[in-house]
Amino acid sequence: MAKAKKLLTAVERRAEELDTIAAVLPIERRDELAELLTDQDVETLRHLVNQGMGDNTLRALTSDLTYLEAWGLAATGKSLPWPAPEALLLKFVAHHLWDPQRRETDADHGMPAAVDENLRSQGFLKSIGPHAPSTVRRRLANWSTLTKWRGFDGAFASPSVKSAIRLAVRAVPRTRGRKSAKAVTGDVLAKLLATCATDSLRDLRDQAILMVAFASGGRRRSEIAGLRREQLTTEPPIAVENGPPLPSLAIHLGRTKTASGEQDDVVYLTGRPVEALNAWMAAAKIDSGSVFRGIGRWGTVSKRAIDPQSVNAILKQRAEMAGLDRGEFSAHGLRSGYLTEAANRGIPLPEAMEQSRHRSVQQAAGYYNNVTRRSGRAARML
Repeated sequence: MAKAKKLLTAVERRAEELDTIAAVLPIERRDELAELLTDQDVETLRHLVNQGMGDNTLRALTSDLTYLEAWGLAATGKSLPWPAPEALLLKFVAHHLWDPQRRETDADHGMPAAVDENLRSQGFLKSIGPHAPSTVRRRLANWSTLTKWRGFDGAFASPSVKSAIRLAVRAVPRTRGRKSAKAVTGDVLAKLLATCATDSLRDLRDQAILMVAFASGGRRRSEIAGLRREQLTTEPPIAVENGPPLPSLAIHLGRTKTASGEQDDVVYLTGRPVEALNAWMAAAKIDSGSVFRGIGRWGTVSKRAIDPQSVNAILKQRAEMAGLDRGEFSAHGLRSGYLTEAANRGIPLPEAMEQSRHRSVQQAAGYYNNVTRRSGRAARML
């Protein structure tokens, strides 16, 4: 007699369904997500994967959807309704944009203590105080997008919601901080690389990560962590005066955060970064699959790629080893540092953007402006 098939609970079924999209949408805390997300949430994510949505966009949507579901359960005791009523959207704004000074005299102002404790115990809240307005706007925008994909019209554009956000932002002015307090410019990068002085696997890997991330235009940590051998193609060497030709390599990024599905963004590495990358791949015997992998306690190279957060941890560890304040640097500092260094060296903005793959001139120019304004004529009128 055939063995009866085990009946899965709703949570177990969602966990298995999340596994089917993990290759496209890497998911940590899968079991916890399976409890928070509804069947319809998971089906929406599967649909978006099948539609070919970019990996980074999917990660952001999943992160925000999970937070919204966790907040909804903590604030109302129920999963999010679709579409969300205007009152729930206003409650979300009130819970996340509030005045710390008023909170000192009014305990009911802002996010209720019980909701705060619930979200904090699950790891969804870490910092103290109200959310950044940009975070609230992004989560509302993703909430609105998910609502439309489910075939509903939401109240996200209602005058009440817009007015609530505008008034809350005015009441709690916040200056936007950089993702990395300090840019990893050429001099800082040299100090980090100096800590990778041996031929150990860890030093070879970390040196390659730092050099490739910076030289390829300041690649995002998700792009570095997800880099695969199949994305690399050897290019003809670059001839230079009074010296041997420099090795050249192309990195095919495929669909990125700012590229459409039909585009295959390509950036190039020349010279030392190519040598560092080849040295790591040769030592780790990597001829296919993930380029940057974990290294075990006894020096065993894993078959699995490092996660994006590991890129951040590696940079911070190397900063500390170099005698720098690890709290002042993050992986995003490689991205801002690339453009800052390009400005310092007088490299034209369009040329630098070709490598960084920035689509917004305004965003990329900000790094240039910060360099040139300080020493430019406009700052030396007297």
